[in-house]
Amino acid sequence: MNGKFLLDTNIVIAILADDPLLRKRLKGEIEVVVPTIVVGELFYGAYHSARPQENLQRIEAFCLDVSILRPNFETGRWYGLIKSNLRNKGRPIPDNDIWIGALARQFQLPIVSRDDHFSAIGEIDWQKW
Repeated sequence: MNGKFLLDTNIVIAILADDPLLRKRLKGEIEVVVPTIVVGELFYGAYHSARPQENLQRIEAFCLDVSILRPNFETGRWYGLIKSNLRNKGRPIPDNDIWIGALARQFQLPIVSRDDHFSAIGEIDWQKW
């Protein structure tokens, strides 16, 4: 498997937990990209966990080894379009996932997630690992 993949929070959590399925899938020549939104969700979870210091260190070490993708002006345009389309369909999803979807659309990156609601965005490559 070759290519670049945009990771959702639940995938990063599984990687940090050393999920054997993900370990197998991540072998090969792939590049993972993590949105700043996901980094924020990871830190939030760590601060509210039973072992915050241990989890904070694991997140920081992970983030040093991946590309972090930041939203910009164009991402905001995609966010607005996606949120509007989802509202018109009557299929709201969490705002943070709309931001992740906007980054995926903007940079034409496949999203890797275990959340089915990414399928509602449309015009993105969503892969459920």
